[in-house]
Amino acid sequence: MSGLFMMASENEIEQAISQSKLSALKVLQHYNLDWEHIRFIQFSDTCTFQIDTSKEGSFLLRIHSGMSEEEIISEIDWLEYLNKKIDIAIPQGILDRNGFKTLRIDLEDGYYSYASLMRWVEGTNASGGLADEQIFKEGILLAQLHKTSQEFELTPNFVRPNWGEQSFRRAMNRLNKYYDRFLTDVEFQLYQLAAERILSWITRHQRDSRNYGLIHGDLHQGNIVFHNGEPRPIDFGRCGFGYYLYDIAHTILGLHPLQRELVINGYETIMRLEADWLPALESFTVMVMIENYCHHAPDPRETEGLKEEQPYAQAIIRNYLKGKPFLFKTLEL
Repeated sequence: MSGLFMMASENEIEQAISQSKLSALKVLQHYNLDWEHIRFIQFSDTCTFQIDTSKEGSFLLRIHSGMSEEEIISEIDWLEYLNKKIDIAIPQGILDRNGFKTLRIDLEDGYYSYASLMRWVEGTNASGGLADEQIFKEGILLAQLHKTSQEFELTPNFVRPNWGEQSFRRAMNRLNKYYDRFLTDVEFQLYQLAAERILSWITRHQRDSRNYGLIHGDLHQGNIVFHNGEPRPIDFGRCGFGYYLYDIAHTILGLHPLQRELVINGYETIMRLEADWLPALESFTVMVMIENYCHHAPDPRETEGLKEEQPYAQAIIRNYLKGKPFLFKTLEL
């Protein structure tokens, strides 16, 4: 598998992006697309490009790293099921000329990766702030995805990650290597205390079909676009198995306290939360926040932004460690 995206310096990142651009051009030769423009979007765990055509609309080309072919195909199968069951525009896989859902790319030094092509989902991220109705509909969207998850029948070949205790331990191991780029030792100690509390709690948290299943895994505000006022989910690259509250935590983390309530209200029009959902959601929210920092810490392009966010992040962690509710309150920094 390719080690392309495990970079820790800006020079390495630039080199990897250049190689990914060359790979993208090779990949497009295997699809029946009369494309006109190709635009680089993002370089992270997956390198993505927007492909524009004059007659067939736009597409999303993804070059994957650290993910098996079975995992990518399973994601595409899940999206196909969602497209059949939910009346919402959702990314959809496109077959290559030979009828395959993925394409292997041989790289330098014996590395290889996989590519996949998706139908582009039209819409834009809300600019200038979200209206209450839009936020309420985000909650409805989450509930629709989770309700459909409960109906999905797994096949023996379906392979997706599990998001829970072990994945969180791996994330903390990563943060341990890079925390000093944006945290002091004292600040990192708070992260460690919060992580210990989360790990102790999650091993005891009840799991059943009502609260656990196949989730988006990364439905933050950047992965929700709006078209004619309706929210649409994009980027299912992290979809896997996890608690539904963990999924909700991704969506509400970037919202203000009153907006978070609207998400919950929208969600409960379709899926009722269990009686003890608030403490669990707060634990998952801290977990998601820490995971985000674990993910971005190695990237030098993110360092300054991570430092700027720390006053609010530290306030959340302090309240969490003290057992003081924080999700629906304005915090003192």
